[in-house]
Amino acid sequence: MHSSTDTCRVCGKSSGFVFALPLLGAPVGYYECKVCGYLQTESPHWLEKAYEHAINDVDTGIMLRNQVNAGRVTLTLLAYGRLDGRVIDHAGGFGILVRLLRDAGVDARWRDKYCQNLLARGFEADSGPFDLLTAFEVLEHLVDPLAELREMLAVAPIVLVSTELVTTSDTPPPDWWYLGPEHGQHVGFFRYTTLRLIADKLGCSFASDGRSIHIFSRTKVPFLWRRLMGARLIFRLVKQYKLRSKINSDYDLLRAQRNASTSHKN
Repeated sequence: MHSSTDTCRVCGKSSGFVFALPLLGAPVGYYECKVCGYLQTESPHWLEKAYEHAINDVDTGIMLRNQVNAGRVTLTLLAYGRLDGRVIDHAGGFGILVRLLRDAGVDARWRDKYCQNLLARGFEADSGPFDLLTAFEVLEHLVDPLAELREMLAVAPIVLVSTELVTTSDTPPPDWWYLGPEHGQHVGFFRYTTLRLIADKLGCSFASDGRSIHIFSRTKVPFLWRRLMGARLIFRLVKQYKLRSKINSDYDLLRAQRNASTSHKN
């Protein structure tokens, strides 16, 4: 039997029980806050099992998503006039996005507590500073999204995130694909009003495409940012004419580091 209410993990108000779903073999309650619009699971006691594999096997869109996000990151830097800025990819997974960004000419770095860096080795995050932090498909995994976003904004003054929004006032149906009960990693779901409230609590500017891409910023979000988020052709032009790929320079750097390490051992 599930409790009829729970405490909203975003605003602290009361959230009402809306439905239960079988998640990794056990029934889990979902609760919806009528104040900020946040939909959350009950306290997620199953996460150790859910993260036996950091990247879940039903994430079939991982490659296309990273290709699209490389454009979003580059155009965000363009909107802020910081194409030469440094980017840190938070929860960077296998390093796909960092490698794509560096291939395009963006100085990107990787960090992830739970996943092995396979594709961006040698470009792990240093102590900074960073101009932009990215956190794609991360917020829905967080037990305390307000605290985590506060920490992200302490690392970089601009935080670019993606998460699929609940776009209606009605409770999402239990078969909404983004709930992800088959892998158990998604524990919280946002409406625009939820993210707006978080930005207010953090004292920062906020903008969103109203669907999946959102930005928190210590300075005012440029109007141009909203116009650029769907402009994939502009990304190709920027990559061709404004940036210089780091493929060759990264190769030279890593090769020199390997040779220096080998010489030191000898």
